[in-house]
Amino acid sequence: MSNKITIKDLAVQLNVSPSTVSRALQDHPDISSETKKAIWELAHKLDYSPNSIAAGLRKNKTYTLGVIVPEIVHYFFSSIISGIEDIAYKNGYKVIICQSNENYEREVINLNTLISGRVDGVLMSLSKQTRQTGHFKHTLDRGIPLVFFDRICTELKTSRVVVDDYEGAFNAVEHLIDQGCRRIAHLAGPESLLICKERKRGYADALNKHDIKYDESLVVLAHNKNDVLTATSELMQRKSPPDAFFAVNDNVAAGSMVVLKNLGFKIPKDVAIVGFTDDPGICTIVDPPLSSVHQPAYEIGLESTKILLNFLESGIDNNQTITLKTSLVVRESSLKRQI
Repeated sequence: MSNKITIKDLAVQLNVSPSTVSRALQDHPDISSETKKAIWELAHKLDYSPNSIAAGLRKNKTYTLGVIVPEIVHYFFSSIISGIEDIAYKNGYKVIICQSNENYEREVINLNTLISGRVDGVLMSLSKQTRQTGHFKHTLDRGIPLVFFDRICTELKTSRVVVDDYEGAFNAVEHLIDQGCRRIAHLAGPESLLICKERKRGYADALNKHDIKYDESLVVLAHNKNDVLTATSELMQRKSPPDAFFAVNDNVAAGSMVVLKNLGFKIPKDVAIVGFTDDPGICTIVDPPLSSVHQPAYEIGLESTKILLNFLESGIDNNQTITLKTSLVVRESSLKRQI
């Protein structure tokens, strides 16, 4: 049997109505300071805690946001989550975090679980496997707002926060060209994700700007460990191997560096390399330190949550897209001209 203290219990002991207790606990101006003090003191003495679920149901609001990311362990997504939590809690909202583990079915389960838990809105980034959008449409049809970040759904009109992946990739490849590189390979991600398409497009346009012929054979899908090992090894065993790599992310770049070293190549003297994300747990630890495109992950979390909270408070969805700038952080892995 539960011994949880209720508003009715407080009302009985103080000989006031439950509505008076409720308004006093919410610091309502119609309740006298003496009555408020008596109610607060008794609530503290009896260890009363409000039933936030019941209160939320009465208001048709739970003050809870759902978040779905591909991987929580990833520095980029954990930084986004920090941004989300900071502004959510500051505005009186709780956060429930789920990870799809790059799996479409799990993403669907996560979203349905959040809906069942009556979250007020959802912030999310797609898994690599996601091709269908029915679960997103179902969520929107239920009146639950969705805001996408980084990996977005382009088929539905929703708000989203992204970085300029195209410009980031373009600047990274142009930097490699400025270092004297001419056979630049691209270790690419799946083109089902817009971010990967944009990074590939930036890579191609940077080559074109400098009159370097685009070579499709130098663009290889390498978004998991085995692909990275195989692709790097195969590329470097060619008659005319690459003199640089632009990797779709830092994990891929670091994996490629391991292979290059095992094959006896010196970085950056023989092969330069640039990643994407600027994960300090990778870029500043590998030898040599990895050049990378910095993504403002924390700011992505802040801006995404601002959009969602604004919609929840105003009821107005402008279906806006916020694009944040990247910056190239140059480290030793790409500085061929200083060797």
